[in-house]
Amino acid sequence: MTTRTSLKLEEITPANVDAALAIKVRPEQEFAVAPVVKSLAEAYVHPGVAWPRLILDGDRPVGFLMAFFDIDWKLDGTVIRSGLWRLNIAAGEQGRGYGRFAVQSVAEEIRRRGGRELFVSWHGGEHGPENFYLGLGFRRNGEKVEGETVGVLALD
Repeated sequence: MTTRTSLKLEEITPANVDAALAIKVRPEQEFAVAPVVKSLAEAYVHPGVAWPRLILDGDRPVGFLMAFFDIDWKLDGTVIRSGLWRLNIAAGEQGRGYGRFAVQSVAEEIRRRGGRELFVSWHGGEHGPENFYLGLGFRRNGEKVEGETVGVLALD
């Protein structure tokens, strides 16, 4: 197990983009999360909305996350949300607390920006992340988005 002090998030830069692109989940999980290359493309076309970060244990890349802040969820200005858009923990690095660290880091950033809830969506299925998110305290809010279950974590 790693220590919390060795874990950090790093902005994606020309110096680390190849390390980010090398992050791959287990083959049986690929249905549940887009590859990092797609996330970075989406971050490029959604500047100011997407918050992509490389997850490092010391200097070793172990995962990738992309968060979003204060987006217009219903596209009509009535529901503004922040949350975790993508979470990719490298296949050989899972089960070591990196996913938990990622969610906690996004929660801290949302709190810093004045938010009180963290939203995420997930694919169901045997190899999907539902049990991971529920185990962290997310609750289903009854919504679906593009076939995925929407969950929310109170940040009080």
